[in-house]
Amino acid sequence: MNILIVEDDIRVAELLQRGLQEQGFVPDLAYDGLMGKKLAVRNDYDLIITDIILPKMDGIDFCRHIRQIRPDIPVIMLTALGTTDDKVEGFDAGADDYLVKPFEMRELLVRIRAC
Repeated sequence: MNILIVEDDIRVAELLQRGLQEQGFVPDLAYDGLMGKKLAVRNDYDLIITDIILPKMDGIDFCRHIRQIRPDIPVIMLTALGTTDDKVEGFDAGADDYLVKPFEMRELLVRIRAC
């Protein structure tokens, strides 16, 4: 499974990348929304994991754009924004799932498999 991770925190991005690789996934990293958008358009991903607070293009706009060009790719928002309003905004933008940081890798893996 090819996964795009869009995360500006390098430590979190690398933790996600290593954890997913250990489970046999093939993750690519983008550190801002615009790079994530370029990679999502160019490559064939089975899943996208994105933060909301990102430089250049936030995760909400990124998700909306992905929904227009690649509506078949599941999107999991993985973010520190955890209010009900934040979650509603994420789902309204087209997210398939929403997980609040800090998170457990085991829970993320279950959510990936559910997508």
